[in-house]
Amino acid sequence: MHAPPAPDVPIATPQTLTSHDGIVFGIPTRFGMLPAQMKSFFDSTGQLWMQGALQGKPASIFVSTATQHGGHETTALATLPYLAHLGMIYVPLGALSPNGIDEMTGGSPWGAGTIAGGDGSRQPSAKELETATAQGKHFATVTAKLVNGAAALL
Repeated sequence: MHAPPAPDVPIATPQTLTSHDGIVFGIPTRFGMLPAQMKSFFDSTGQLWMQGALQGKPASIFVSTATQHGGHETTALATLPYLAHLGMIYVPLGALSPNGIDEMTGGSPWGAGTIAGGDGSRQPSAKELETATAQGKHFATVTAKLVNGAAALL
């Protein structure tokens, strides 16, 4: 809400989604849901939906919340209808998370995550980064299998 602008980070448009083999969405959580900006972004993909442009494309998510129990899972669940209507294939983290229960960390089987703190000052922990790396590797592997398998069918 009070994050400074990041002028060096390009702004994604719905058309950007068609240029990649798979997409991992980073979603901040607001009251256990997607923030209005993400809802607006997904709502603007109507033309892609009509064209079937994202049909069969793998997707995954990672989230950040302000607090523990701040909505990691509910944010993931709230994202699934958008992905389903676009025909995307959701690739969860599953049981690959190297995190145990010995410390407070973000994330779940639905995807990696971090707890940013109420003022956004907390940085991802080493375990949260390890989980994100595991998710990225898993997602890349699944995406490559889907892309290579589809190419073999042609």
